[in-house]
Amino acid sequence: MPSSPMKKELSSARRVLIYRLGSLGDTLIALPALHLVKRAFPQAERRMLTNIPVNAKAPPVAAILENTDLVQGYFRYTVGTRSAVDLARLWWTLVQWRPDVLVYLGSARGVASAKRDDNFFRLCGIRYRFGVPLTEDMQQNRWDDSTQSFEPEASRLVRNLGELGSGDLNAPESWDLHLSSQEISRADEALADLEGRPIIAVSVGTKVQSKDWGRENWRELLNRLALLYPGYALALAGAPEESESSDFAAEGWRTAGGGPVTNLCGRLKPRESAAAFRRARVFIGHDSGPMHLAASVQTPCIAIFAARNKPRIWFPYGKNHRVLYHKTDCWGCGLETCIVEKKRCLTSITVNEVVEQVRSVLG
Repeated sequence: MPSSPMKKELSSARRVLIYRLGSLGDTLIALPALHLVKRAFPQAERRMLTNIPVNAKAPPVAAILENTDLVQGYFRYTVGTRSAVDLARLWWTLVQWRPDVLVYLGSARGVASAKRDDNFFRLCGIRYRFGVPLTEDMQQNRWDDSTQSFEPEASRLVRNLGELGSGDLNAPESWDLHLSSQEISRADEALADLEGRPIIAVSVGTKVQSKDWGRENWRELLNRLALLYPGYALALAGAPEESESSDFAAEGWRTAGGGPVTNLCGRLKPRESAAAFRRARVFIGHDSGPMHLAASVQTPCIAIFAARNKPRIWFPYGKNHRVLYHKTDCWGCGLETCIVEKKRCLTSITVNEVVEQVRSVLG
């Protein structure tokens, strides 16, 4: 914990800069850490330094954090830029704002990269810097003997902020998006066509080729689920670009005589989608932002994962979820496009396996 003089100085901090890059899933994984920062600096103005979205399917961070009071403003830059002019402009922007504290929630990109970032923020005049992963232990997701798996990324971020306090990742309030009554009403309106039936929520989209389970699999899965759960309704969610693939998958549900269907792709903002997922009995999707949205509102998830990342690090947090992950000999490759192995870690996951996991949740 900080020494007493430091505690006194930190308690009077007026401006806190939070460094976090990424899009929907990356932001949601950081929610427990952001709640911890708010508790540590309740009176300070908290602004986030983040990236300009690099993909049309990736909503800006503000679209997820608005109304939460976790962050009150944003600075944005082009991720990976090496332009001296752009970096100088960013430096000057931060110097003018004069943050007292930096909270570093960046991904693990190696100690050398963390040292460069730390030097940059020090040159911005920020005296107190927390969470910068300057050791290998802070960079790594620890091995957990009790689960025989790796530490979740959300846990690593909170652990690295241990000087600021502790965070209970199992508490629903650590994931609270503080959805507004307007957002809940908007979601309810979008689901009105489902006749009040219990809902199965599905998201078939992903930004990354190596995470895509395949549209034929989704179509067959929904055909099977329509036969098993004729009293249910189907809600499909995702980006506007995923509307056509969602309709294709939904044909499997319709041809089996399933209940009412609504395609929400592009119709709801991310936070409104979270409000819609609150109404679902189960969510089924890839390793994706919508999956983390559903998990944040405590909806049980059936998550279909490629083995491109180590197991558990990016799994939806919580005990009520079911994850399908086939650990092939090429696991942990990190590939966004898989050609040589033809995504066998993912395509080896069968429709039958997913159906069994859905049945374990819905009965």
